Amino acid sequence: MCFARRQFLHSAASAAALTVLPFIARAQGYPARPVRIVAPFAPGGTGDILARLIGQELSQRLGQSFVIENRGGGGTNVGTEVVVRAPPDGYTLLLIIPPNVINVTLYENLSFNFIRDIVPLASISTTPGVVVVNPQFPASSIPELIAYTKANPGKTYISSGGVGSSQHVYGELFKMMTGADITHVPYRGEGPALADLIGGQVQVLFSLLPGAIEYIRAGTLRALAVTTAARLPQLADLPTVGDFVPGYEASAFQGLGAPRNTPDDIVDKLNAEVNALLDKPDLKARIAELGGAVFKTSPAEFGKYLAEQRAKWASVIKFANIKAQ
Repeated sequence: MCFARRQFLHSAASAAALTVLPFIARAQGYPARPVRIVAPFAPGGTGDILARLIGQELSQRLGQSFVIENRGGGGTNVGTEVVVRAPPDGYTLLLIIPPNVINVTLYENLSFNFIRDIVPLASISTTPGVVVVNPQFPASSIPELIAYTKANPGKTYISSGGVGSSQHVYGELFKMMTGADITHVPYRGEGPALADLIGGQVQVLFSLLPGAIEYIRAGTLRALAVTTAARLPQLADLPTVGDFVPGYEASAFQGLGAPRNTPDDIVDKLNAEVNALLDKPDLKARIAELGGAVFKTSPAEFGKYLAEQRAKWASVIKFANIKAQ
């Protein structure tokens, strides 16, 4: 009886071990060939620089090429769908940025659902925003900006990188929380939006910091406040929007995702590898040079963050009645 029981327990343990072994072997053997990271925007800009930086670091760490593939179009929807339709084997990843969660609400007839169809792997960084105005604009603070727009309705124009862009929804959140009277003027990218702000065709822009910081330092643009919850070391004397509008906070973010049903062991391995990279002082310094800050999470924590961001911007999109163009 005792022998039979011991034999049964031994057999059960062996079976359990055999079940686990393929997963261990798969995680240990991954990646066995090059991995592509789809960046759902055109080459150039902070997001592209960051994607290539992370790809290079992962290549060195894991001994396989992590190749960046730019697939712009549809406000990130084209590149995102490439990843959604790819095999869930860890060899096609997505660089996740704010439009991914914004588009869940902005577009009514997408053929995929980002929250459902993309597995969060790891967050990478956050990028702050900054409220900038043309130096000729008669407002030197957030309270003055709000007061001017209300006293002069229809005379203040705010530019953005396009309908549904981070700059657009940051401005609409500001309008929702303050009642400021500002008219949105969309451009094809943040570069043209900054150019017309400098030229005086528009007066205000909720810019991402990397795009505006050199203009601020040169005095070409006047900074009123940063959009983050806390002040920034790069602009230590500048207040936050939240100092005057309690609860206001808006930051861009970057991370990695993969197709739904990507095996958990690969998800966990990529999360561990990215988080290890983010502990490197030289990588932290490079991200800071790009105007960002390291943002480390588990896959579950990153998923929760993405869901919260989707809900936040959904309320803004509905309030402002923003429609995809």
